[in-house]
Amino acid sequence: MTIVIGAFSIHPLQQLIEILSMTPLPSLARRAFLGGVAVTLAAPIAACARTPGLKAIAVYKTPTCACCDGWVRHLRDARFDVGVTVTTDLRALRTNHGMPETLASCHSALVDGYFIEGHVPADDIRRLIAQRPDAVGLSVPGMPLGSPGMETPGGDRDRYDTLLVLRDGTTRVFTRHNA
Repeated sequence: MTIVIGAFSIHPLQQLIEILSMTPLPSLARRAFLGGVAVTLAAPIAACARTPGLKAIAVYKTPTCACCDGWVRHLRDARFDVGVTVTTDLRALRTNHGMPETLASCHSALVDGYFIEGHVPADDIRRLIAQRPDAVGLSVPGMPLGSPGMETPGGDRDRYDTLLVLRDGTTRVFTRHNA
């Protein structure tokens, strides 16, 4: 909003500053008031800047896999912006991105330059992105019960590891689950 006075236009904040500078307040009081105004105006902007946005992740799944849909829901619940591509050839996708076939599962994903294979929990993906290791990505081989998308009505849970897949194809444990 701009206020026009005669031939001059004045932004409201600028107008407030000009009015205060003409007010016979002690210099220290005027500075404290202006500092308070600045903080009040800057706080909402700073809060918005710290609000994390949705992280985009591209999921690739086969057309008949119900557990993949459960994993996609898990990612969306964890505030990922999920795009889904249905494909019949996950093997070529894994090969093209350096994920060993021995670590295969029923769906794959790409996020922030990393390849994700299987029922990897969203928290592990966020940690991977935050730590940025020199790696291909993460894998939860197979379909362990209790992993995201593999929940059971009875609450059965297998022990499983999220593996960090290094560029040479070797792995190390990134996170242990249900231990």
